[in-house]
Amino acid sequence: MEELRRDYVRHGSSVTDPAFISLLIFRYGKWANSRKHHFIRKAANLLYGLLKLLVLNVTKIWIPPQTTIGRDFHIIHAEGSLSIHPSTIIGDRVGVMHNVTIGTNMGSGAPVIGNDVFIGVNSTVLGKIRIGDRVRIAANTAVTTDVPADSVAVGSPAKIYPRLPAGNFAGDALVR
Repeated sequence: MEELRRDYVRHGSSVTDPAFISLLIFRYGKWANSRKHHFIRKAANLLYGLLKLLVLNVTKIWIPPQTTIGRDFHIIHAEGSLSIHPSTIIGDRVGVMHNVTIGTNMGSGAPVIGNDVFIGVNSTVLGKIRIGDRVRIAANTAVTTDVPADSVAVGSPAKIYPRLPAGNFAGDALVR
């Protein structure tokens, strides 16, 4: 319940927010799959299936209940599609824009995404790859290789650049 409350606050404190609704259905699906009693699990999964179809057709956000998602997952704009592979592991404080694909259903293996990662609009993160902590993936980027921590991925195919530490750029001399 605490995670649902935080999802609600993070996504604008609105029960009609598509991102919140999608996360609510995802968390219900996880709960339904974890029921030990066969009949209860079957009934809960039937309701989940109906809710998933409804929500998927309205929000275009597909987060399977098998996905592992850390704390404070944020769907920043739920105005387009979001598709996540069931085997994907997502760390804490990950922000995802709209029209993002994480993983693919065309092969085995799925991405492992670290903590404090941002994935820009229209980006794809495909394959059995690792995205390190504090990575920024720019808009319209196709990532198909590992990205080390504290990096920026830009372009299609992605080029990986190290991030400069805070306060370590030529403009600093002008500020002083």
